[in-house]
Amino acid sequence: MSNDMKIKNKERLHGKYVVVRGKKMRKGDKVIAIAGNDRGKVGTILSCTGDQVIVQGLNVRKKHVKPQQKDQKGSIITLEKAIHISNLKLCNEGGIPVKVKVQSTAEGQKQLVYHVDGQDVVYRPIKKT
Repeated sequence: MSNDMKIKNKERLHGKYVVVRGKKMRKGDKVIAIAGNDRGKVGTILSCTGDQVIVQGLNVRKKHVKPQQKDQKGSIITLEKAIHISNLKLCNEGGIPVKVKVQSTAEGQKQLVYHVDGQDVVYRPIKKT
């Protein structure tokens, strides 16, 4: 069994995009947490690595740092830790979760769209890398 077959159903990495079971998210997208301690909170994706993403304001942890030099003081810093992509959902500007689908334009370009009040609204274009 080849490596491509092993990750076929789990995850695929496409340059800057992370596609896991049909979820299309990338850096800069607005997401909402649908599970976990931060359920309902909205944030922006800061980075993507595999099926884990770091979201601004979600999954915040505190780290106690010892002084590194003689003159420094110890401190407590806050860090955003990675969260699994299955616990997130894309949302629009108002923070309402949306289900996106890929749609082609007349020029042949692909874009992500979601459905609101009987109309398709463009979420963002998909650029080929």
